[in-house]
Amino acid sequence: NVTAVLEFKLLGFSSNPCCQILLFTLGLVIYILTILGNIITILVVTLEPQLHSPMFKFLQNLSFLEVCYTNTIIPKMLSSLLAKRKSISFSGCMAQLYYFVSLGATECYLLAVMAYDRFLAVCRPLQYGVIMTDEFYVHLAVGSWVTGTFTGFLPCLMVSRLHFCSYNLIDHFFCDISPLLKLSCSDTAVTEAVIFILSLLVLSSCFLLTLVSYLLIILTILKIPSASGKRVTFSTCSSHLMVVTIYYSTMIFMYVRPTYNLSSELNKAVSVLYTVATPLLNPVIYSFRNKAFKKALKKT
Repeated sequence: NVTAVLEFKLLGFSSNPCCQILLFTLGLVIYILTILGNIITILVVTLEPQLHSPMFKFLQNLSFLEVCYTNTIIPKMLSSLLAKRKSISFSGCMAQLYYFVSLGATECYLLAVMAYDRFLAVCRPLQYGVIMTDEFYVHLAVGSWVTGTFTGFLPCLMVSRLHFCSYNLIDHFFCDISPLLKLSCSDTAVTEAVIFILSLLVLSSCFLLTLVSYLLIILTILKIPSASGKRVTFSTCSSHLMVVTIYYSTMIFMYVRPTYNLSSELNKAVSVLYTVATPLLNPVIYSFRNKAFKKALKKT
């Protein structure tokens, strides 16, 4: 009794019209602020020659990624809140899943290389200019994008080859792996195992590299004799580490697990943290709290 599913229906957050209007308004404000914050970061780094260093170029890459990542999820989520027909085509769903996975993986790689860049700047300042050349920066940035692009192929391919029965209601606000696996009529054991192993390798390795880099930075900061210098540097690194920890911990909680049987409400609540909150916080934490960036922003 397997029939070809041509479209899915996204149930979203609530069926209450008042709640939907409230969520739409809140989501639209967050969407505008996220896009605006990240575009400002891209423009300021592009226009200000003093910010043409690897650190700010990595931030520029991250901001561009967040614009793409946000546009993959939020516009469809907002339209589903107000539209009577909350549907997405099968091909559209698979496309959204691919961009979500590949951009999410690219963000993991970028956060890891950004942490490594900060480690070199703080812990190896005399060697920083020799190691982090423009050529090495290009290799790291391009490598992150290319690796992330290929990371998204396998999960999307395996999910798209599953059979889906006539029941096509996705209890989520976007086409995520977990609700799609729940809808499938096929045996999803192999797909779940492959996605689990891939998620474990990508998320755990990137998080470990990022965490070790920041721990070494913190140990170096503690050796700074100046109390004011120690306080400023520690404040910057701790805020970076906080955002990174929120992103990785929620992603690991969602995808590094042998089965995907989370309740739909918990699934949606946790997903909001890495699909909505993190893209909003990144430009604030990484760019707008940086003195050099704020100075360049005023000048621009």
